[in-house]
Amino acid sequence: MSGLAIRAAGLVKKFGDFTAVDGVNLQVKHGEIFGFLGPNGAGKTTTIKMLTGTLKPTSGKVEILGLDMKDYDVEIKRRIGIVPDEPKIYEHLKGYEFLDFIIAIYRLDKKQLEERIDELCGAFGVDYLSKLVGEMSHGMKQKLMLISVLMRKPEVLFLDEPTVGLDAKSARILKELLRKYASEGMTIFMTTHILEIAEKMCDRVAIINKGQVIAESSVAELKESYGKSLEDIFLSLTATDDIQEIVENL
Repeated sequence: MSGLAIRAAGLVKKFGDFTAVDGVNLQVKHGEIFGFLGPNGAGKTTTIKMLTGTLKPTSGKVEILGLDMKDYDVEIKRRIGIVPDEPKIYEHLKGYEFLDFIIAIYRLDKKQLEERIDELCGAFGVDYLSKLVGEMSHGMKQKLMLISVLMRKPEVLFLDEPTVGLDAKSARILKELLRKYASEGMTIFMTTHILEIAEKMCDRVAIINKGQVIAESSVAELKESYGKSLEDIFLSLTATDDIQEIVENL
């Protein structure tokens, strides 16, 4: 098996005359927690959509688990998991019906998963599987989406702002679970605006701005190179205005 779980080469995505992602190259190893950081509109979500096969690149190449997305998109989608920043779930379904739907789509054994679903529901405080999705808050939907993905234990897990909407306890449990799964060989690719999470959790990070990756390294190497905290490094690379001056003018 290749040492890379995720590889993007020359990834470009254009929407008309606008270039959202401009020549992104990424290499993520098996069992790595990789943080993908950037300001709003930098191209993070567009990149994830291309890496997971939900959006076709204008040009460039994506390989997941050694397979070319162009030729093996169905096989790849079977082996990965995706938790988007906005959980889109059929609102007319009840929670348990949504989980049954995912089990059927992936042709999983429901009986083998029952104990795991119960454990995950207990961990995240999900006691509302009989409630309609349309009646759930954003945080409740986020937990349901997490359970629907984590119950499968995918080989590669993509998370777009995974802690948004989660209470403090659930966010902590998720972070501990991700560390555990990575130690067991799962590859985790995550975006987050919370730089403290990236600093504490990620083996390596890449910073994207205006569609281009402008830094990629381990957090320790970045901090040593710049002599600053990850937050200060991030702001120095991506912020165009002086923050102190902005505050003073308010």
